[in-house]
Amino acid sequence: MNPAGKIEEQVQDRVLVHYDTRLPQLSRWQRMQIPVIAWAVLAVIRMLGPTLRFEVLGGQKIGRDYRPDLPSNVYAFWHRCIFAATWYFRNRGAVLLNTTNFDGQWTRRVIERLGYTTAQGSSTRGGLKGLAVMAKRLEEGVDAAFTIDGPRGPRYIAKPGPVMLARRTGRSIILFHVGLERAWTLRNTWDLFQIPKPFTRAVVVIAPPFEVAQDLDRQGLEQKHAEMQQVLERVRDVAETWFSLSDAERARERAAWNG
Repeated sequence: MNPAGKIEEQVQDRVLVHYDTRLPQLSRWQRMQIPVIAWAVLAVIRMLGPTLRFEVLGGQKIGRDYRPDLPSNVYAFWHRCIFAATWYFRNRGAVLLNTTNFDGQWTRRVIERLGYTTAQGSSTRGGLKGLAVMAKRLEEGVDAAFTIDGPRGPRYIAKPGPVMLARRTGRSIILFHVGLERAWTLRNTWDLFQIPKPFTRAVVVIAPPFEVAQDLDRQGLEQKHAEMQQVLERVRDVAETWFSLSDAERARERAAWNG
């Protein structure tokens, strides 16, 4: 095969992998682990979730203020706060992009039991097909959501999926982060995953809707991706430092975010 033919074949392979949502071959031991892990994780979430006390800064269509008559949106947040976020936004039918690997197979069981639906795919495999499913669900009035640096990092580096989906559908992106006053941080995980301690306070910081024009070219998309990264860092920093602020500092932040 000539060099041009090899390059074309490599390009085709890269494109096809982003439409490949077939489940991987798992060992018998892995298949046995999936329901056990899912049951254990779900039990922990349902035990700790009801004890959390949430405060919301900024945003709209969130929690008790949710209105199903409002347009659907694209939500994006860092993987670190997925425990608290999954509990807070439960039972609203949002569609989440979910990896097809081993971890994705037990997490799918967990999040679907908490009232979500899933679109299979990730940034490395099946992502384009997953985005197509999410676009269809958005048109049906269902919210879509991404753990924006998942499924395996790098930590706090945003993937472009939400910007691509927002351009395609014309929907706004809602960027948020959940900060916890007291939590167990899993130091050996790539995302520094947090598990809230019982009865802890939590703050959900939501940025104003992030808009992406549908006529953007590639350069415009890259600019929007960079802007999204900055906003995600901003809401993370506010949420992560919230409980170290004085009462007066928190009052000023509340006025700024909710005003």
